[in-house]
Amino acid sequence: MFTPRTGARKQTAFTQFLFEEGNTPTCIVEVRTAALQVGEQQLSPLGQRSFAQHELEDLKSLFKSLAAQSQSNGRYISPSIFQAYFGLSGALGERMFNLVTLKRNDHKLTFEDLVVAKATYEKGTKDEIEEFIYQLLDVNDDGVLGRSDLESVVIAMLEIIFSMKISERGSNSHQDIVDVLLNAATFSKNGEGSSNKSMSFEDFRSWCTLIPSARKFLGGLLTPPDPGRPGCQVPRLLCSENVHSSMLLLRKEYAWHIGGALSPHELEEWKLLYHSAMNGLSFNTFLGSISNDEGSTVLIIKDKEGHIYGGYASQPWERHGDFYGDMKSFLFQLYPKLAIYRPTGANSNLQWCAANFSSESIPNGIGFGGRVNHFGLFLSASFDKGHTFTNTTFGNPCLSKTSQIYPEVIECWGVIKRAQQERQDALKGTVLERFKEDRHMLNMVGLANSSE
Repeated sequence: MFTPRTGARKQTAFTQFLFEEGNTPTCIVEVRTAALQVGEQQLSPLGQRSFAQHELEDLKSLFKSLAAQSQSNGRYISPSIFQAYFGLSGALGERMFNLVTLKRNDHKLTFEDLVVAKATYEKGTKDEIEEFIYQLLDVNDDGVLGRSDLESVVIAMLEIIFSMKISERGSNSHQDIVDVLLNAATFSKNGEGSSNKSMSFEDFRSWCTLIPSARKFLGGLLTPPDPGRPGCQVPRLLCSENVHSSMLLLRKEYAWHIGGALSPHELEEWKLLYHSAMNGLSFNTFLGSISNDEGSTVLIIKDKEGHIYGGYASQPWERHGDFYGDMKSFLFQLYPKLAIYRPTGANSNLQWCAANFSSESIPNGIGFGGRVNHFGLFLSASFDKGHTFTNTTFGNPCLSKTSQIYPEVIECWGVIKRAQQERQDALKGTVLERFKEDRHMLNMVGLANSSE
């Protein structure tokens, strides 16, 4: 299905239909690979992928439709129709078509190509899928994944997700988002006959770990480009009318990045609960602003060094004398690079919220990870200073230029989960119904309008 990073290999593929009597028919797609010796190692076959009959019928219907649009007498899908259907364009769309058609360069995607691509890309092992994506990023098809390759893919990705056009470098306001995505990447592989380093497979995997939203997107390109497409969901940001977007730290691209570590039902709407420019740099005001919100929150800080970072708190901010929380919390960076740091499992020092304690061993303020007085991220109760240290809780580095931080802007957003909103709506409905029932009872006894 794809050319491994260790060398090229020829492939043949076929579909075998097996129908078991009395059971739901199943299509077994077996991808057989001709053995090829790469050095002393023999590459293993891709193995077998199983499709239920309805999945196979869906693939047949899709192929027939796209082949008809390609005006190929039902024999193949053309590059333009393929890219238009899957919402891919430019270098990314061309590279995907090239990989799916096994680099034949005949501009013809057969039904067999489609089935084998789906088998590998959607039903393969984690390693196989990431091997495929790694090859996909090499848009120049020269066996070297350089910064220019990654930049081309990042630009295509952002244009698809946000329906925006990113023009030549330096001429568009969206270029800074491209830069922070690229700044998260490592290029450690020495090039042959070149001083430029490229991205190794391990570098690529590390980048995917830091930016899970990109990994989700790149792993879902053979699904239709609807709102539910993996890696494309962006929370709707809600704030009062008197808040101009230029005041906000959280822009939609940052929300997309943070959302990569969250479940789909947490990506519906986020509501601004606290902003230091409007509410003041006050810990008590902060706690008061978020006290009515029972859900998860996103805390974002911009310090005087210009760095932007924060944490996702899965549990409400409540007064405790010790660490609390669960493994859903994480830390993140937004500028000058994007990154997400999930819990490592080394300890359970996840959230910290101490208020009005007099003991030096219980510092007043809010924080994430690490240990007392050596947090992964901490804001003191004065809200004018804090710190960030490398820690084992999240495995993150110092999130700013220096470990001591001085906040310039602080924001807190409430994550409105679908179930949470439904409960609130149900409660309102219950109160209204109860009022109607009570009024009906009063009408029955002739008291409803006694005060009118």
